Amino acid sequence: MYLIFRCDCGRATYAKEGVVQKKCVCGKNLKVAERRIITKTEEAKNAAEIVQELQEEKYGGALFTTADKL
Repeated sequence: MYLIFRCDCGRATYAKEGVVQKKCVCGKNLKVAERRIITKTEEAKNAAEIVQELQEEKYGGALFTTADKL
């Protein structure tokens, strides 16, 4: 089981159930037990997809391109 939650910086992340701490990309160590759980899922792939959707919802979709097209 994977738990999806947000850091104080607003970034969505996930951790396997039973993990005590998770480090956000912003550098903050999060105690998973103290986080408000947004949702749960059985597989890591599903958790990653949910986190991606939450990030796109908050910050907009990612646009990847090559330098010659800028």
